[in-house]
Amino acid sequence: MKNGFLIDMDGVIYRGGELIPGADAFIRRLIEQRVPFLFLTNNSQRTRRDVATKLTRMGIPVDERCVFTCAMATARYLARCKPNGTAYVIGEGGLLTALHRNGFAVVDHQPDCSAVVVGRRMFLAMLETAVQLILDGAKLIATNLDPNCPTRHGTRPGCGATVAYLETATGARAMSIGKPSPIMMRSARKELGLATSQTIMIGDTMETDVLGARQMGYRAILVLSGSTREEELTRYAYGPDLILPSVADLADPSIDLATVVPGGDVSDDSVPDLATWARTAG
Repeated sequence: MKNGFLIDMDGVIYRGGELIPGADAFIRRLIEQRVPFLFLTNNSQRTRRDVATKLTRMGIPVDERCVFTCAMATARYLARCKPNGTAYVIGEGGLLTALHRNGFAVVDHQPDCSAVVVGRRMFLAMLETAVQLILDGAKLIATNLDPNCPTRHGTRPGCGATVAYLETATGARAMSIGKPSPIMMRSARKELGLATSQTIMIGDTMETDVLGARQMGYRAILVLSGSTREEELTRYAYGPDLILPSVADLADPSIDLATVVPGGDVSDDSVPDLATWARTAG
């Protein structure tokens, strides 16, 4: 049975604007060996093309089809709930583009589906409008609940901070689509055409990457090149299958990517998953 990888980016592939040494060699190995992979990000600011361009300029030439964002997951979820719907959006280009591509229109009053929230673009007037729309019955949807985001200049508030403001002001509770939500984790796996037992998540954050993998039955690799330190792991009731200093360790040709972590439990696979596996294995 083949394996495929869902790969977080910030803290795994790069830190801020700097490539993590050896990350490019790992991705080249995946490409050369035709191992399925997808970059996952809770950053809804950029479009998938923007993200692919950033990676290419860092020396990782990938197509935009290798990128899956929480904005995409959010837009697809909303499109299933309300085809050709409308939404009030606190967000930027990545989220707006994803919504438009999935048939949604952005309005400034009377949205028929949701107030969609992302953390970076935040003006008081927009928050006041969102509060009133939610009180009037609009649903509160968050692309993610990350409380803050690292940048090359320090740390800035994330979507979770904006959501907390709106929840406090309205008494509503947001539905979050990004990691560790099963909605995004499942959508990304299906994008690769993999079964649950074939899927391995690589990330640097316990609360999103590893937790999301555990909730879905995926295997998980934690790298220590980002936000999590090894001594912090005792705080959690769950853990990864493997801990590595960096994804650069997986670039070593002596490591078999098919057996780098214990095999997944096929009993976790759904019937459609098993049918997909049968086709790819046959």
